[in-house]
Amino acid sequence: MSKTLMLLVVMMAGPCSVAIAEEGLLTRVLFVGNSYLYYNDSLHNHVERMAQAQHPDTPGRLFQFKSATIGGARLKHHNLDWLLTPGQIGVDRPFQIVILQGGSFEPLTQKTRKDFMNTASVYADKIRQVGAKPMLYMTHTYVAPHPRADKNMIKVVRQTYVDAGRAAKAEVIPVGLAYERSYNERPRFSLHADFDGTHPNLRGTYLGACVVYLALYGGDFKRVDYDYFGRLPKDEALYLQRVALETVKAFADG
Repeated sequence: MSKTLMLLVVMMAGPCSVAIAEEGLLTRVLFVGNSYLYYNDSLHNHVERMAQAQHPDTPGRLFQFKSATIGGARLKHHNLDWLLTPGQIGVDRPFQIVILQGGSFEPLTQKTRKDFMNTASVYADKIRQVGAKPMLYMTHTYVAPHPRADKNMIKVVRQTYVDAGRAAKAEVIPVGLAYERSYNERPRFSLHADFDGTHPNLRGTYLGACVVYLALYGGDFKRVDYDYFGRLPKDEALYLQRVALETVKAFADG
């Protein structure tokens, strides 16, 4: 993301960010998307556990991370007004952050790109109206054996989300670029489910959670001793944390 775009996002999101800062620690986050989020014990659970590890003095019950997902859904399929209404999904206070994830196929045609960008803009305005900050979750790309796997897909996905972020005045979380960085460094270190080449495996979900965690809280992972209760080898967790850190820094630097 260019420095100009980053500045624009910060300026437009300023009042909302100030409101969150005045309230204290970020503890109420809503994720809106599809199966990319709910695979492998749901990405929101991993991000919440990372946040709890970073803030051990904050009671775990105060963290209210929610995920609203529909399999195979486009962004416009979600009833965002209902989700944003306090109390509807078990959170009595308004969310502080709402993360929007589009369908993996939405960047691939002119029509679906336009629909996605329009929806992201409308939904971002709705999110700001309730005092929350909108963010966009950049999806990863397909790999073999997916029939639409294409090495150039990441360029289209990246540009779509950067353009959508500009239109919606929302920060982009560069998960798709983290996948790309990892595959460039370790081509055989799979982040995808081997049966379809589209959904994340546990490594992919953990990497996505690391990128989201950094987007929400900044900093690093020095106090985040979380490897999904030993289900992810420690060396793999450390590698994925590094990839996330490098990706977020490179994206911010443009």
